Amino acid sequence: MQQPLRAKEDNTIVRPSGFTQPRNAMDVPRAGVAAKKRKKRIVIGGAVVLGLIAATYALSQLKPAVPSIDRSTVWIDTVKRGPMVRQVRGLGILVPEEIRWIAARTEGRVDRIVIRPGAAVEPDTVLLELTSPEVEQAARDAESQYAAVEAELMTLRATLQRALLEQESNAARVQSEYQQAKMEAETNDNLAKNGLVAALTHKTSKIKAEDLAARDAIEQKRLAFSHDSIEPQIAAKQAEVEQKKAFAQMRKDEMEQLKVRAGFTGVLQQLPVEVGQRVTAGTNLARVADPTKLKAQIKIAETQAKDIQIGLPAAIDTRNGVVAGEVVRVDPAVEQGTVTVDVALKDELPRGARPDLSVDGTIELERLDDVIYVGRPAFGQENNTVGIFKLVAGTSEAVRTPVTLGRSSVNTIEIKNGLQPGDQVILSDTSAMDAHDRIRLN
Repeated sequence: MQQPLRAKEDNTIVRPSGFTQPRNAMDVPRAGVAAKKRKKRIVIGGAVVLGLIAATYALSQLKPAVPSIDRSTVWIDTVKRGPMVRQVRGLGILVPEEIRWIAARTEGRVDRIVIRPGAAVEPDTVLLELTSPEVEQAARDAESQYAAVEAELMTLRATLQRALLEQESNAARVQSEYQQAKMEAETNDNLAKNGLVAALTHKTSKIKAEDLAARDAIEQKRLAFSHDSIEPQIAAKQAEVEQKKAFAQMRKDEMEQLKVRAGFTGVLQQLPVEVGQRVTAGTNLARVADPTKLKAQIKIAETQAKDIQIGLPAAIDTRNGVVAGEVVRVDPAVEQGTVTVDVALKDELPRGARPDLSVDGTIELERLDDVIYVGRPAFGQENNTVGIFKLVAGTSEAVRTPVTLGRSSVNTIEIKNGLQPGDQVILSDTSAMDAHDRIRLN
């Protein structure tokens, strides 16, 4: 059942739900409230937009943050003024000054290896033995030909000597007959003066004497010719004998060379053949070197080798001591970006130095008396301009500064422009900071 309305003394009516309403009042809508709310929202939105625009402009005017680098991770050096030694450095090895490759003189097969690499050898030391039936047969044939032609020479000598003796005998007989006829003719001349001999007999004796005189002269010439012709005939045959002898000796030497010998005092370094291997003439069989006389072969970058000259001083680090040396040869060719430089060692080698030992070589190019220099940076080449971060005094920041570089050395480089003595610079690789001109060191 609905409760009746109750009236209060202040002329308000209290409804059952607790709602209080003025007596005699009516519900009237309020005009302009929606428009006021819309206007308020527009004003607030405009203020927010203006605030965002102002903030964006303010942020655009701010400078980018300076990147930071840990000081312990960079290499900092101080620019100096004074003398600077220009040097170049490279890696290399020790090699013997005298190396001899022993090649096969003839074709053959490796029959036996007598010694292995690392052994000390003398000139007559047999390194390995080859076999070649062809060479052995050729040596025997050449020896037989030499023996045959030598026998022919002996036969020729005997024949010529016999012919000479026969000619001497004939010449002596004719001369004897001539002397008898001459005496007979002289006798008949004396008798004819006294009329004691017939004229015919006298004339006959004279003709006979003249004939034998002519024959005697001819026989003497024949004897002289026979005597003089002996030597040329023997000489011609002797030359043939010497030729066969030399050929036989050559074949014999080839057979002897089947025993490969060292040839000089040293150490056997390489023996690139094995038993049973077939080799041809000219094949390298062994390498022998003198380990007591070594030199250094240093590989220098082609960009740094242009100033190297013969006679420049050098220092060779063998990891067991440093040995002074001198440049004796610069290879005119470039191989894989490097130039080979030979350095003769002046001092005694330290203990443990041996062929193929890895070494470091430093060659002194020149000495500069008074220049501004700094440690060589990880970037930039000589006679070039690069950007280097220079530390700002009294701060923890560094500013990129254009620096003109000059002549360079192994660890230092000349400064032509951009830095002064006492400046501190970062020499580490800062390529990651190429987009920044200022950095901060923590």
